[in-house]
Amino acid sequence: MTGRIFIDKQSPKAYHALVQTSEAVRATAAEAGLERIVVELVNLRVSQLNGCASCLDVHTRAALRAGEDTRRLGVLAAWRDTGLFTPLERAALALAEATTLPADAAAQEAAYADARAVLTDDQISAVIWVAVTINAFNRVSVLSKHPVH
Repeated sequence: MTGRIFIDKQSPKAYHALVQTSEAVRATAAEAGLERIVVELVNLRVSQLNGCASCLDVHTRAALRAGEDTRRLGVLAAWRDTGLFTPLERAALALAEATTLPADAAAQEAAYADARAVLTDDQISAVIWVAVTINAFNRVSVLSKHPVH
């Protein structure tokens, strides 16, 4: 094998559609009242689970621009073990993990129940869409082996 195809470059129309979806999802999250930091935490946590270095790089910088704290970013992988995240953030992170790892039905049910207690229906929908979208971008970057510069 001589290298990976950057599928975003190989199929630009498909990639552009994914970018448009991402823009619509970002607007949906804002309309639902989710702060940009929450969206970026979801993007980061999903990217951690998927091992996507490129997306971790992009969304760490985006989270910092949105005002996120480096301490919270440093412990995001262990968010359940800290008191640094709000109930809304915790519900969003659990729901994002359940969206990314759907085979664990018990965890999915628990995350959804927790989300129902803290998030509005619009916020639940937005968090799931954010997680679905970043999962798609993770697949593009991981399978293309996008470098981090």
